[in-house]
Amino acid sequence: MATEKSKILTEEEELNLRRPIDAHVGEIQEKVNQIRVTGTDKVIAANSEIENTKRDRSLSKEEKKQITDRLHAELEVAKKDEAKNKDAVSKLTSEAESYLDAHYDKDYLRHVKVSAAQEEVVAKKHYQQKVAELTAAHKKDVAKISDHQEIKEEKYVHKNKLFDAKMEYQSEERRIKDRVHEAFVHKFQLLDFLKMSRFSVKETLEQRWENYKYSFNRRDFLLQNGLYIAIILVFIVLAIITPMIKGTPLLTYNNVINILQQASPQMFLALGVAGLILLTGTDLSIGRMVGMGMTASTIIMHQGINTGSVFGKIFDFSTLPLGVRVVFALIATIILTTIFTTIAGFFTARFKMHPFISTMANTLVIFGLVTYATKGVSFGAIDPAIPNMIIPKLNGFPTIIIWAIAAIIVIWFIWNKTKFGKNLYAVGGNPEAAAVSGISVFAVTMGAFILAGVLYGFGSWLETARMVGSGSAAYGQGWEMNAIAACVVGGVSFTGGIGKISGVVVGVTIFTALTYALTILGIDTNLQFVFSGIIILVAVTLDSLKYVQKK
Repeated sequence: MATEKSKILTEEEELNLRRPIDAHVGEIQEKVNQIRVTGTDKVIAANSEIENTKRDRSLSKEEKKQITDRLHAELEVAKKDEAKNKDAVSKLTSEAESYLDAHYDKDYLRHVKVSAAQEEVVAKKHYQQKVAELTAAHKKDVAKISDHQEIKEEKYVHKNKLFDAKMEYQSEERRIKDRVHEAFVHKFQLLDFLKMSRFSVKETLEQRWENYKYSFNRRDFLLQNGLYIAIILVFIVLAIITPMIKGTPLLTYNNVINILQQASPQMFLALGVAGLILLTGTDLSIGRMVGMGMTASTIIMHQGINTGSVFGKIFDFSTLPLGVRVVFALIATIILTTIFTTIAGFFTARFKMHPFISTMANTLVIFGLVTYATKGVSFGAIDPAIPNMIIPKLNGFPTIIIWAIAAIIVIWFIWNKTKFGKNLYAVGGNPEAAAVSGISVFAVTMGAFILAGVLYGFGSWLETARMVGSGSAAYGQGWEMNAIAACVVGGVSFTGGIGKISGVVVGVTIFTALTYALTILGIDTNLQFVFSGIIILVAVTLDSLKYVQKK
């Protein structure tokens, strides 16, 4: 045991190893601090005072102006000093970085890691020895007992002792892990003072990787990513067996492009319903929205006079310029879809009606109205020049994918960089707390439904261009399941307030790719619904487990 412990550092020995490094970098830091006194320090102080002055309600407008004018003048002088001293600070910082690169790992961190590895060995042996001792003692105690109830109680006591030993071992493992992590982080703490948190890309990535390893938990990882892993494995299997069965590879450039093209209109639908799921809601009317939107778009962009009627009237928009018809179709489609989502949103927000009911009512109303108005007739093809206007191909690359990317960027910005986005998460997480903090739950709910309507309209319009028309009330049936499933697979939680745009994108792409692969294999459409149902069930189960774990 003495040999095993020979490489284990005591706290004092570890500090002794680090002390020369801290002293050297500390001397450099002191020099940098002296240089920054008249420049950077005054810039920080002036900016802070300016912000405090602006927020100070006890001052009049004129007093605030006088103070801020004086502070801005001081700030300009300080900035000049800061710029003048920039090279000197950079030189000292580089000197400290070079010293740390040469000595930190070699003279300190490496020894801590070796010590930690040895500590882990000792801790494991101690745990195994403890378990062996407890087991032996348990067997002796059981051998002395004849009463069944006493044996049962002894087994229970033994189980608790084993659990305590395991907890003690895990606590020791955590302490060792913390020690190595703290030793790694200390280097960046030294640099932080010098660089004022302005780390390079390499340094930032190093810290993120270390933090990921430090906080990694296998169970949490599987809960977060288990479904992704399973679907990817299924897709890999499909990619392997498709050439064997169909004689054609699955992962070709054309197939990937086709998958992305199919996913693009559905991306709009998924992004729309994701906001509703974030509010613990849903939307069962998406498919009917698509049918209505495509019908309206096809009527307006139809080639020549419409072959079908709407409420008995034949429309002819072919006299309008092509560009006007395209824009008019987009506006009309968005208005129609937004009207219905606004209605559902109003009943949900005003009367606390569950979105399941309000959107189910929308489903029936939309399908009934469109079918009655059009007699269920498909309106055929749109003008063949229109798809090339909306989604032209650039060197063979379909720009419908770019439309989807643009939508992803816009919705990401809304969710993450706007007040509405922050309120969306707050209301989804806890509507009562959000209301108390001054957030209008009604306005946020209405906003989410209206935004969903705009996205549904845009997606329907793009799908019309992709399919060159074919607008009918029946089109889009079942699309709500795909959109909702994609969100759930992407980690948007029905418990509310949890979800990322990146997850929605991954979910749509995975779901579309899986459906495409099954179609190429010739799997019956009805069986594909079975796959979708299983995926949804597993996704929601994992989501529920995550929620229970947090509770």
